[in-house]
Amino acid sequence: MKKIRYLCEAVIVYFLMGIFKLLPVEQASAFGGWIGRNVAYHFSVTRKVMRHIESCLHTKKGDTSRIAFDMWDNLGRLFAEYPHLPELYMTKTELIGIENLGNLPNTPDSPAIFFSGHLANWEIAAPSLRQQHIDVDLIYRPPNNPYVKKILDRCRSMDGTLRTYPKSPQGMRQVITALKAGRRIGILIDQKYNQGIEVPFFGHPAMTSLAFIQLAKKFGCPLIPVQVERIKNSPRFRVTIHKPLDLSKDDDLLIMESHAMLENWIRKDPANWLWLHKRWKSLT
Repeated sequence: MKKIRYLCEAVIVYFLMGIFKLLPVEQASAFGGWIGRNVAYHFSVTRKVMRHIESCLHTKKGDTSRIAFDMWDNLGRLFAEYPHLPELYMTKTELIGIENLGNLPNTPDSPAIFFSGHLANWEIAAPSLRQQHIDVDLIYRPPNNPYVKKILDRCRSMDGTLRTYPKSPQGMRQVITALKAGRRIGILIDQKYNQGIEVPFFGHPAMTSLAFIQLAKKFGCPLIPVQVERIKNSPRFRVTIHKPLDLSKDDDLLIMESHAMLENWIRKDPANWLWLHKRWKSLT
């Protein structure tokens, strides 16, 4: 039964991706947003989304519903924008904070780790750095559906021109090999990690991985925060490179600092974060 469900899901995904690819990016993004608002918003999982928003932001019912509604708009747009990632990073993304990269663009064999969260269209963060001739390999969590994974991998890697590593023991070995070779790695740090440590996130304990900090210290490479923002419900983005974290600090301080930064980004535009995450054991 699971295989049949996966195949049905894949047929829908492939059909929609085909439509989105044929449309100009502005129309594809708008159509995806319409699907998010008018279809996905009515899924039962939206109740969990609203619980998370209310518990973390202490919003009133009307504001909670509006944020959830707009979150689905963003997710629908993100999904529709997958076939257009090359165009988005080349022509529709503003990259600021370049000075915080230091000499990195001029030292191609120096490793670095960039971290961000599931904000706006998070798939834009890594390729946007190609504007500075920096290739960033991606660590990602593959979807459970293997057929959907195939098409998303092809879009995410832009037909294999960008390296990707799955979140797994094998993937981590590949990441270590890549860092040894002087490659740059991008990771999203806002997912639950049961083997990690508890970190306060929106006032609730959240199990969090220290791996990105430990790897940066192990390889002595810069650990650079990257913020992604969607501009006015459009397929246009601002990617901000922030100053690298101070790796002389203790791991506990760094994990608190990185998540406080992420929390501030989310508070600035909460509808553009993925409130679907099972981020907090106490809120599921």
